[in-house]
Amino acid sequence: MGTPEVPLENVHETIEHHAHGTTEPWIMGVALTAAVLAALAAVTALYAEHFATEATLEQIQASDRWSEFQANSIKERVVESNRKLASKLKIDPDPEDAAKLAEYKRQKEEAREKAKEFEKESMKHLHGHVPLSRGLTMFQVGIAVGAISVLTKRREFWFVSLTFGAIGVGFLVWGLVA
Repeated sequence: MGTPEVPLENVHETIEHHAHGTTEPWIMGVALTAAVLAALAAVTALYAEHFATEATLEQIQASDRWSEFQANSIKERVVESNRKLASKLKIDPDPEDAAKLAEYKRQKEEAREKAKEFEKESMKHLHGHVPLSRGLTMFQVGIAVGAISVLTKRREFWFVSLTFGAIGVGFLVWGLVA
């Protein structure tokens, strides 16, 4: 579950190029805004990828624990079947069978609890990943709208860019505290 990365290097270069070739002071502000949004986007992408990776690893560990649970269930059923068969054949059951059954039940419960813990942690990381991905998108859109403001020489688009950046910061904070 990778975080999509939109290459914005050319956009940033375009903004810088136009910022150096103009006398309008707000265009330098757009360039600075784009640089800050790019840095925030990089940090957000790093955290989003980390959360996604952690969620995946924890889900794999949960699957491993569920496999242990199933293996112990099968062993338990085999011992129970052997005991039933011995009873039908009027053979004394193996005295170790009761201990094996108790051990398999204990191991099953341990595996179940660990699997649920890993699933819970996986979901926690996944819930943190979602707002971070949205924040990354907001930063990227903010950078793109900033470029539009420079190319069209319309200052209003810079304010729209700042708004997208502010929304991105909100998502970044939400993702980190979630």
